[in-house]
Amino acid sequence: MRFSHKLAFACALLAAALPALAGAQEGYPSKPIRIVVGFTPGGGPDITARYIAQKLSESLKQQVVVENRPGAGGTIAAGQVAQAAPDGHTLLSVSSAHAVAPAIYEKLPYDPRRDFAGVTLSAVSKYLLVVSPSLGAKTLQELLAMAKARPGALNFSSAGVGSGTHFAGELLKSMAAIDVVHVPMKGIPEALTETVAGRTQFFMAPIANAVNLVKEGRLAGLGVSSPQRDGLVPEVPTIAEAGVPGYESILWFGLLAPAKTPRAVIAKLNGEIARALSEAELRSRWTPLGLEPKPTSPAEFDRLIAADIETFTRLARAGNIRAD
Repeated sequence: MRFSHKLAFACALLAAALPALAGAQEGYPSKPIRIVVGFTPGGGPDITARYIAQKLSESLKQQVVVENRPGAGGTIAAGQVAQAAPDGHTLLSVSSAHAVAPAIYEKLPYDPRRDFAGVTLSAVSKYLLVVSPSLGAKTLQELLAMAKARPGALNFSSAGVGSGTHFAGELLKSMAAIDVVHVPMKGIPEALTETVAGRTQFFMAPIANAVNLVKEGRLAGLGVSSPQRDGLVPEVPTIAEAGVPGYESILWFGLLAPAKTPRAVIAKLNGEIARALSEAELRSRWTPLGLEPKPTSPAEFDRLIAADIETFTRLARAGNIRAD
């Protein structure tokens, strides 16, 4: 078949497929939509999912429900959604933990890259490096100097092995070339308590959880993990400008669909969610929670997940980090 004939044949196939794609979008949704959250209520994946569910219910004229199925760092919920019908009626609300899972679990009941299709990133947040005032470190440079002067003597807390707070600390450890010991806690409140008490020397805390403690003087903020300073603590420099050039660790949240969900359906969801996340009143609700609305294209979200999987896998191998 000559090239011109091949081109004509391909165009004919595309023309034949367009009505089906349009039909998939026009007939969607045909029943209630479930957004499955692999974590308990109140966290970022849950907060973002509930706002999006409310807005989708209004714009799509169909019920959208949020279903919490916590356990194993979100992998139980992910495994269930990976096996759901790929028709856009079952979605998964995820955090950065979705990219951590393949780095720390030896086996997963799904492939995080092949079994899902990105719908959109919904929000980003950042970490605030905090220390107890009793430590005596008033800047990041002073903290790093303490760590280098006494290798293995300082430790950092986290919300648990494999958590975002853990990997944010491991990235600092790697990029600053310091020898510090990881001390996992049951969760964020426990990690903050130990740092306030001075039993752990520093903690890469989600900014919304730590900002009040910093303003009260119970913790000292030495750096934020994003490329730019944060409006909640504008006086605190970024970690990159404070002494570790190039450091960046972002906590993100977003929505995924089963991999074979029609592209037209994903495009429709992406457009509706982007409109919802652009509403001005949302920022006033999310800013105090440390959340910044940040819709993206499906392809951009897929690339972010793939890049973070590589980063977390490298850190996990270097630090011999595995889930229990």
